[in-house]
Amino acid sequence: MVIPTYNEAANLGWIVARLRRAEPEVDVLVVDDNSPDGTGSLAEELAASDQHVHVLHRTEKNGLGAAYLEGFAWALAQGYDVIGEMDADGSHQPEELHRLLDALQAADLVIGSRYVAGGSVVNWPLSRQALSRAGNLYVRLLLGIGVRDATGGFRVFRRQTLEKVDLGSVESAGYVFQTDLATRTVRAGMVVAEVPIEFVERVRGSSKMSGTVASESLRLVTVWGLRERRQQLARAWRRTSGRRPARTRRPR
Repeated sequence: MVIPTYNEAANLGWIVARLRRAEPEVDVLVVDDNSPDGTGSLAEELAASDQHVHVLHRTEKNGLGAAYLEGFAWALAQGYDVIGEMDADGSHQPEELHRLLDALQAADLVIGSRYVAGGSVVNWPLSRQALSRAGNLYVRLLLGIGVRDATGGFRVFRRQTLEKVDLGSVESAGYVFQTDLATRTVRAGMVVAEVPIEFVERVRGSSKMSGTVASESLRLVTVWGLRERRQQLARAWRRTSGRRPARTRRPR
């Protein structure tokens, strides 16, 4: 499981311990963005005491998506066949990871979803829930994908999925990375499954979500959606213009 961190010293040891208890065979990669609160040093301590924990240090904070891309590249190079992602703040509960792993038997990407039957959100105000649901509806309508929680960040991928979606061409660095990869998986003709989870708002530390992050997500989803519509129109025009007019027989 790839866990990106920035100033998560209050949560990292706690969440890694829970993950290791819940899934003892699962390895952990902490990708730290040079956290000034010492998260990177704490990650090194965890790795020194547990061979299943690894650390990747980045020199600066330049986006959740960028951190995941480096983490995925490391995992692929190490030969892992299943690669997952989750937050460090406890919002994704390691005790539910088995649901995602079980569902991966019949899918290429599994998302722990807040918005399918059985999913829930704990300790979010109604305004934030409404914004999140509206954002996912916008994604479904504009990008034409059926994923209910395309912005969710609790996921597991097959190795072949990440290889097929061309990570080298990913243009999203922030939280919209989640939508980007879900969309790429659907477009590639692969199976995306969603399983219900209970999403719990963090109780320690501060959220990394901001107006800038939300604006980037809205802008890129709009760009992708308009691009897809143009491509659909172009394909339809080619099909129409490529038809030859029906031939009629002359009377003898």
